[in-house]
Amino acid sequence: MRLLYRTVGMRTDADRKYAACGVHPAQETNQNVNVLFVSYICVTLELLREVFVCSCEKENRMKVLIVGSGGREHAIAVSAAKSPKVDKIYCAPGNAGIGQIAECVSIGAMEFDKLVSFAKEKEIDFTIIGMDDPLVGGVVDAFEAEGLTVFGPRKNAAILEGSKAFSKDLMKKYKIPTAAYETFDDPAKALAYLENAKMPIVLKADGLALGKGVLICKTLEEAKAGVKEIMEDKKFGSAGNHMVVEEFMTGREVSVLSFVDGKTIKIMSSAQDHKRAKDGDQGLNTGGMGTFSPSPFYTPEVDEFCKKYIYQATVDAMAAEGRPFVGIIFFGLMLTEDGPKVLEYNARFGDPEAQVVLPRMKNDMMEVMEACVEGRLDEIDLQFEDNAAVCVVLASDGYPVSYEKGYEITGMDKFDTQDGYYCFHAGTALKDGKIVTNGGRVLGITAKGNDLKEARANAYKATEWVTFDNKYMRNDIGKAIDEA
Repeated sequence: MRLLYRTVGMRTDADRKYAACGVHPAQETNQNVNVLFVSYICVTLELLREVFVCSCEKENRMKVLIVGSGGREHAIAVSAAKSPKVDKIYCAPGNAGIGQIAECVSIGAMEFDKLVSFAKEKEIDFTIIGMDDPLVGGVVDAFEAEGLTVFGPRKNAAILEGSKAFSKDLMKKYKIPTAAYETFDDPAKALAYLENAKMPIVLKADGLALGKGVLICKTLEEAKAGVKEIMEDKKFGSAGNHMVVEEFMTGREVSVLSFVDGKTIKIMSSAQDHKRAKDGDQGLNTGGMGTFSPSPFYTPEVDEFCKKYIYQATVDAMAAEGRPFVGIIFFGLMLTEDGPKVLEYNARFGDPEAQVVLPRMKNDMMEVMEACVEGRLDEIDLQFEDNAAVCVVLASDGYPVSYEKGYEITGMDKFDTQDGYYCFHAGTALKDGKIVTNGGRVLGITAKGNDLKEARANAYKATEWVTFDNKYMRNDIGKAIDEA
């Protein structure tokens, strides 16, 4: 300020000109000082205001923890990183791809005490549980017991996925359309029931089995072998202590994801998965070899029926049972000749369905999740882009049985310069400064397009950018698009 006064107070030739014109130099100088002084104050106040606003915004931005390590969690992390509400992202345990946008911490998804301690130590504002195992195990309850904000259903609600027998009984009680079924905890009784059952028939391990605990048996001999596999040989571990025997349904399978706040449900876009390992839907069941969104078979008529008889009915049923559901409900539907029926529920984002649904969502994901946790989802206008997305999974050859890992992956840097293309990491790790394969499903290559055919062409084009030894993929992801 002193420098300012000195400068404007100096006598110059201009001052003498003003004096010759009858203007008193001191008067003109004082006017200049006043104008400059006021301008200085205004600029200073504006700068202080901007600093204050930025400081407040920074202070109000969240530290987010994501629990999981697959392509689903990478897609969640990408969406979280886009939110202006987020300051920093951690992921436990994460993977090499997630590590490029978040800080990965070596805590397992089932290490609840360590996760809670980490969240308290780092003052995490919002935790997102991506995986089914910790949800069914009660991780949300553990976080809430310590006063931590967490997105996902409590243990008593996650049973919707954790027990197929529970979900079937729930649907039967509340008249939600599903296949006819019986449940068994004694293999001998299951075998006796099968003697007079109509084939083909479906056997389901009651608990979690990484999406692989379902056997479709065409003959009585296959069904008997399936009972032995699930209940006696314990191929799926304790998940096979109980078993559901279900009527075989025919039709198109469609997946529908939704946000739920305990009472309100908002439907996301539909998707269609490919579970079998090999082309032509041959080979063993996997966690998913690819998917596309939206499904052309999910028509307005199907949507209307499901909203009336399935979606809200499920949320209301869980609330009536004293198990209010907050988080994501994944509806696995079969579009039968008799109308849509529920195949299964999941209590979290599907994988790889999340990789084609989240990139198309217009909303700030964090705002929607906050609304769920706070019980005000009814305030959210959920919107999606009017386009399509296709995801092709790049796997390790031999998946889902046995495969080698540790191979270097190259070509992923091209995705950084291509709009509408995504490389979601599933089974990857960082070793000696290089990204290497570290699982059966390695990457989810996702691409958008104006329609499904364009998105499919873009996705397969992008698979050619990436190379690693023993790379394997299905070549017919989205084949149903041509049949629509």
